[in-house]
Amino acid sequence: MKLPTFVTKRSLSRRTFLRGAGATLALPLLDAMTPALTAAARTAAAPRRRLGFVYVPNGVIVEQFVPAKEGADFEITTILKPLEAFKDQLIVISNLVRAETSNNHAVSSGSWLTGTRPKRTDGPDFRIGTSIDQIVARKIGQDTTFPSVEVATEDFSGLLGACDPGYSCAYMNTLNWASPTTPLPMEINPRVLFERMFGGGSTAEERLARMNTNRSILDFVVSDLKDLQSGLGASDRGRLNEYLDHVREIERRIQQAMTQTKVQADVPPEPVGVPESYEEHVSLMFDLLAVAWQADLTRVFTFMMAREVSQRTYPALGLTEPHHAISHHQNRPEQMVKHTKLNVFHISLFARFIERLRSTTDGDGSLLDHSLIAYGPGMSDGNGHTGGPIPMAIVGGGAGSVRGNRHIKTPQGTQMANVMLDLSQKFGVEHTSFGVSTGTVGL
Repeated sequence: MKLPTFVTKRSLSRRTFLRGAGATLALPLLDAMTPALTAAARTAAAPRRRLGFVYVPNGVIVEQFVPAKEGADFEITTILKPLEAFKDQLIVISNLVRAETSNNHAVSSGSWLTGTRPKRTDGPDFRIGTSIDQIVARKIGQDTTFPSVEVATEDFSGLLGACDPGYSCAYMNTLNWASPTTPLPMEINPRVLFERMFGGGSTAEERLARMNTNRSILDFVVSDLKDLQSGLGASDRGRLNEYLDHVREIERRIQQAMTQTKVQADVPPEPVGVPESYEEHVSLMFDLLAVAWQADLTRVFTFMMAREVSQRTYPALGLTEPHHAISHHQNRPEQMVKHTKLNVFHISLFARFIERLRSTTDGDGSLLDHSLIAYGPGMSDGNGHTGGPIPMAIVGGGAGSVRGNRHIKTPQGTQMANVMLDLSQKFGVEHTSFGVSTGTVGL
């Protein structure tokens, strides 16, 4: 049988980059990266699976987060309402406890991804455990530009000593640990993150000079881009144009943030390009993470949306008290309403990111289909800093490895480390324990 004339054997490497004047632009997954008429082209290509963690501080109003019904077809709660559109890929897990039972902030963030009790010290001899994101990154992230990416919105990395009575600031400055004694820094600056991902100059001076020309990073790869587009089919051209639009829009918003804050981009890691608006800051970080996944720059990320004991206020929501103060509601109904409102706001920003993933094509599905993202706090009730029951939401298809539309009500006292163990096993990590885990939760 004669083949149609439009079928060719031409294919691109998955690691194709466009380059120019110090800029490097990775590409999204295109049909042209799968050789025509190969088994992978005729069937669903093996997807790149991705794992994300999103942390919110100071606890939540648990009864407004956890559904009343266990199992399938649970009723969406007030706090989870922004995720209702993704219910078929949503798992809610309740009744979890953290590794450390003492009621403070440092152990909340410190043990969330490590599943380990932090060593009680306010000196440099801190010790905890390797975080699960790093364990997974060593399994699935070694052939990407960045094995993992760690971002936040508040930078307290310069704080030393004790940030919570008896506990080192290291436990609150990051969620990520490369080893029990090696905390990883979290980037808060979208401009710096953008430059890490896409280049644009080997020095701060070169990056500033490029930005001062008011030229996009895309302008520096235009020659390679034209050559690439000329050889792509209509579907790939549309997918590539959508991706380039995302990159250009992110760059525009970062440039706008720099103008608003009137900060020069010549002294990283100063907060260059950090928007004045918290909502815009979070949205930019989420958009950069989505592009990083789309271009396969990384497959593992962590995002600390705010730091424990955050003093941020939210006047746009009508909340003029700091987040930390609101969380200490003392069981007063009006204060609990305020904390619920803040919980809903945070998860609504997360939901926008999830929608972005769902609308981004990735192989035979979407980025959301091929990912799992865990969202939640490291403590239960912010009023008492309690270590349980702690809820968690997990969104995504996991490339078919999990089934959504479920509320898993674990036995009372189930370690959060059990969830992390379960997640890591979904990504091929062959271990039977993690931190203080006692098993898995049946994801």
